[in-house]
Amino acid sequence: MTKTTITELSDLVAKFIGERDWTEYHTPKNLAMSIAIEAAEIMELFQWVTNKEALDNLARDITLKTALEDELADVMIYCLSMASNCKIDIAQAIRNKLKVNQQRFPIEVVTGKLGPYKIDKTGDLIEFDKKK
Repeated sequence: MTKTTITELSDLVAKFIGERDWTEYHTPKNLAMSIAIEAAEIMELFQWVTNKEALDNLARDITLKTALEDELADVMIYCLSMASNCKIDIAQAIRNKLKVNQQRFPIEVVTGKLGPYKIDKTGDLIEFDKKK
């Protein structure tokens, strides 16, 4: 796996957009819509199959895996563009969100348990459905 920083990827995306004079179109509204559209294309790849079938299909179908790689890349490109456009340090935002989620979903409470979790008005975990 290639080791590339988020900054390097953000710079590549910004260069690509700038070279095509698309900066004016990469607005928060347009990017939000594009992220949702591309995420829906990821969902479409797995529509109508079970979880096991999805994993099996990915393992044996290079065309499906390539399509997934392309759609994931599209989502990431738009996310990096939005972060840049909105002056968000996405690496720090991810660190901050993981820290919040560590508090919301303590290891000793949620490990091995699938939700749904009940969250109070402040966003804190108050209990979970004990079923796996």
